[in-house]
Amino acid sequence: MWWLWNLTAEQKRRALLGSSLLLIAGALYLLTDTKSCCAGDADIPVTGHAPMMKDALYERAKEIVAPAGFINTGGEPVRIADHVGKNVILVDFLTYSCINCVRVQPYLNAWHEKYAEHGLFIVGIHTPEFEFEKDITNVERAMRDMEVRYPIALDNDYGTWRAYQNSYWPRKYLIDIDGYIVYDHIGEGGYEETERKIQELLKERAESLGEESDISADLAAPTGVESVGDGLPRTPEIYFGTWRNAEYLANQKPGTGLQNFVAPETLKPNLLYLDGPWTILQEYAEGEKGSSIKLRFLGKKVFMVASSEAGARMKVLIDGKSAGELRGADVDASDTVRIKEEELYRLIEGDTWGEHTLELIIESGTLDAFTFTFG
Repeated sequence: MWWLWNLTAEQKRRALLGSSLLLIAGALYLLTDTKSCCAGDADIPVTGHAPMMKDALYERAKEIVAPAGFINTGGEPVRIADHVGKNVILVDFLTYSCINCVRVQPYLNAWHEKYAEHGLFIVGIHTPEFEFEKDITNVERAMRDMEVRYPIALDNDYGTWRAYQNSYWPRKYLIDIDGYIVYDHIGEGGYEETERKIQELLKERAESLGEESDISADLAAPTGVESVGDGLPRTPEIYFGTWRNAEYLANQKPGTGLQNFVAPETLKPNLLYLDGPWTILQEYAEGEKGSSIKLRFLGKKVFMVASSEAGARMKVLIDGKSAGELRGADVDASDTVRIKEEELYRLIEGDTWGEHTLELIIESGTLDAFTFTFG
C-alpha cells in the first residue's frame, strides 16, 4: 500500500476505511457463498458456514461415481451431495469376501445404530476384488448376513474408488458438515479414535445447525467382534490365480490352463502347493475330485474365498489329522466343508498361534479356489 504516503490525512482515513469495508464484504461473501467442486460425475456443494481455512487443510468430498446399483435404499439412488450441510458422512470402502472388511463391520453397524439419529450418515462403497463380487445378488446376501442396515453403493467400475484415490480394503473416510474429508483410516483397528472423531464432528454439526447436542461420550458396544492381531507373524494373503500368485504358488508352471501338480513331501512355509489336476485361471484355480491343496502356515486362523457352481465337498486336515478344536465355523464334525456360494469360508479358527500344515482334499464336485487369508 505504498500509495498511502502521498495522500492527505483525510484521504488516508477514507482510503483505509474503504479498504476495510471491501475486506469485510469479501470475507462475508466467501463465508456465505455456496461453492462446489467437481468430483466424479457430480458437484458436491460446500455449505455456507465452511471456514475458509478448511480449503487449505482438507480435500472436499467426492461424489459416488457411476454406481452399478444400490442396496438398502428401496431402489433409490444415494448422493453424497444430498447429505452435505445436513449430516456427518462416513464413507466405507469394502468388498464382501474380505475378512478384514468382515471384522470391521460390527463397529460400523454399532455406529449406525448409535449415531444415525444424531446426524451420522454411513454409506458403504462396495468395490469388488473378484468378478463374482459384482453380482448384486451376492452382495445383497452378504449384507444380510452381516446385518448391514445402511446404504451400499456398488462401485463395479471403480469410479468412486478412483475419485477418492483409494488403494485399500477396508478404508473409512469422515466428511464433516461442511463437506470436507477431515479424517480417514486404512484397514482394521483405530476404532476408539474413529468413534471419538465421529462424536466431535457430530457436535460440530449440532452447533452449526443450532441444535442441541446430547451425544453420550460412551463408546458404542458392537456385538460379534473378532480379535485380530497379537503382534505375531502370519502367513500373507495367497492367491490361486495367475493374477497375483507368482510369489506363493510353489510348484506352478508359467501360464494358465490345465496342469498336473505333484506336491513334495517337505513343504516350505508360506508357499501354496497343489496336487493333482488343476486348471489355473486368472482369478482362481479349478480343482477336481481327488485334487488337493497343501500349505504350511503361521497363525491362528485360515479363511478361504471359494465357490462351486454345482457344489463341492472338501476334507480339512491339520498336521495330517482331524482339525478337532481348530475347526472353523464352516467345517463340520467330520472335518468336511461344503462349498457352494461365492464367499469367504472359515476353515481354521484356533485360539493359539502356531505353525501348522493344512491339507484340503476335494471329495466331490469341482472347486474354484480364489485366495487364502490368515488371522
